[in-house]
Amino acid sequence: MNTLNEFGQPVGEALFDWQPRPHPSRVTLSGRYCRLEPLSVAHADALFNAYRLAEDTRSWTWLLREPDATPGEFTRWVASVCELPDPIHFTVIDNKTQAPVGTLALMRIDPQNGVVEVGHVHFSPLLSRTPMSTEAQFLLMQYAFDTLGYRRYEWKCNSLNEPSRRAALRLGFQYEGRFRQALVVKGHNRDTDWFSIIDSEWPRISQAFQRWLANDNFTDDGKQRKTLESWREARI
Repeated sequence: MNTLNEFGQPVGEALFDWQPRPHPSRVTLSGRYCRLEPLSVAHADALFNAYRLAEDTRSWTWLLREPDATPGEFTRWVASVCELPDPIHFTVIDNKTQAPVGTLALMRIDPQNGVVEVGHVHFSPLLSRTPMSTEAQFLLMQYAFDTLGYRRYEWKCNSLNEPSRRAALRLGFQYEGRFRQALVVKGHNRDTDWFSIIDSEWPRISQAFQRWLANDNFTDDGKQRKTLESWREARI
């Protein structure tokens, strides 16, 4: 509820006990299908090979980088980013195969205001469109909200990246608007669409993730019984 100052002006909800939140760490986050480990050079070869399983390079279109031509180039990139405090890159490890299958990161980290963004999402064909990919996103959200106590979790993407826009909405993010001519990427204009989840929405979104990921939500051949969206809408 908005409060008023001494001039009768609305100044927003009072946060009497607010304290800056901890900065995210390079931790391991474990789930049933996968775990997130801090990106390291040891993951580089397997990740390079996993990305090369794709029929073409379309998964790189919306990234800020072009595809690496050799394992050595990719390893050098991993070495240049894996120890950064922001972004903090994580590798998704398949619990069945113990193989690295993709990456994502926490970025634009703002502990003072309790705001963080998920980005640099690059999933190989071994990860895309699997329960693992949903669980990987859930594990990082859970870390931000439940462990670190952040208030706002952001998703941003090129406004023309329709798969990313659909993914954000499926995962429970709310569309907030479009920043026009926000970036120049690979010689092209980028309008950026903003999405977010805030802490008051998180309990219901978290519960829906848990119900969707449960064993009884999948048939013996691995097909979902109810969608993630329907679990959010249900009276659980």
